[in-house]
Amino acid sequence: MVLVAFSVDFVAVGFFFYSYGVFFNAIAKEFGDSDLGAMLGSHLGASLGLTITHAVGAIAAPLVGRALDRFPLRRVIATGALSMSFGFLLLSQVNSLLQFYLVIGVFIGFGASSMGHLATSKLVANWFDKRRGMALGIAAAGVSLSGVVMPNVSAYLVEGFDWRTGFLVFGLFTMFMVVPLVLRLVISRPEDVGLRPDGALPLPAGSPVVPAPRIGMRDVIRERNFWVIVAAFSLLFCSMSATLTHMIPRLVDLGVGLADAAKVMSVCAGIGVFGKLGFGWIADRQPVRRVLVLVIILQFLGQFLMFKNDGLLMFTLGAAIFGLGVGGVIPMQGAIVGATFGRERFGAVLGLMRPAMFPIQIIGVPFAGWVYDVYSSYDPAFMVFLCLYVGSAVAISFYRAAPKAVAA
Repeated sequence: MVLVAFSVDFVAVGFFFYSYGVFFNAIAKEFGDSDLGAMLGSHLGASLGLTITHAVGAIAAPLVGRALDRFPLRRVIATGALSMSFGFLLLSQVNSLLQFYLVIGVFIGFGASSMGHLATSKLVANWFDKRRGMALGIAAAGVSLSGVVMPNVSAYLVEGFDWRTGFLVFGLFTMFMVVPLVLRLVISRPEDVGLRPDGALPLPAGSPVVPAPRIGMRDVIRERNFWVIVAAFSLLFCSMSATLTHMIPRLVDLGVGLADAAKVMSVCAGIGVFGKLGFGWIADRQPVRRVLVLVIILQFLGQFLMFKNDGLLMFTLGAAIFGLGVGGVIPMQGAIVGATFGRERFGAVLGLMRPAMFPIQIIGVPFAGWVYDVYSSYDPAFMVFLCLYVGSAVAISFYRAAPKAVAA
């Protein structure tokens, strides 16, 4: 199941979110002269595409989270994959910025929510308990590997053909490769095939089974740790998503070619593989709060280096350090939710966090685009993001480890 989650994450996150920066300038140029594009500004207009995706994902997340807890994961993830494939195919045909937003919102936003991090984390959390952090790290490495591969593939498609061809290829691949993979291989729980979490054999007949305590959603909302996690990760995602989305446009603005800028993104994502595996391993052995603070520090240091250096070499070093921290975010979010609320409510809790995080998380990408349109520079935006990392570290300092009886 870890390999399946790895493959699904490769497509769900990497095909769109890691590649969006490569498509960014082409989309801004295509629709920047339209009435809507001229009103919004080219960079803000392109940035809103990703913002709409997050918005729809946040709205859908509570429903998707409950569906993941109630229905076979195969059906939910396959539905999301079909939605994304249709979305990519339609994006290759849109003729206005409004159509672009509608397709992204209806198909990509819902599809990414149904087959992305929320779904794959639930799948892995169902199959692992004691080794959950490492398993989540391995699965999430699919995102980083996609970040190594897809910016270069996307740059080749955009420069060799056009951005529409790139989305067409993504749609066909998702429909004819990913959907069949999900339908054939996804199994919701180890108990469905006579196993227990972590690959343990079934209990002998007649052995007593102590059910894990089930937490009501009202209790979750009243839990202080829920809001502490929401605050820390919303600030973290706000800065992180903006940095990843605008990294390539930021480099192009500094005079770096698109292909070389894509390589910097690949370095960032490639180092992220080590972050996911490393932090997943550490999360099984160290307090989750301590590990998350280290993740935040690495992102801050990488961001600071990229902010202070226009040279390609030092910027790439900053991107690498930043990528190491980025690699820890997804496994740490799954690890801290699993440790605090258990696997039975994992999908619902993670789904509930999306809309709770949304008001802060959503600001980063369009804010950076707006700042560039106004000041012709990204620097003011990323000074703000450096402050948000400090806020995230302060927020997680209020987390208190859940009693072991709660974690499942």
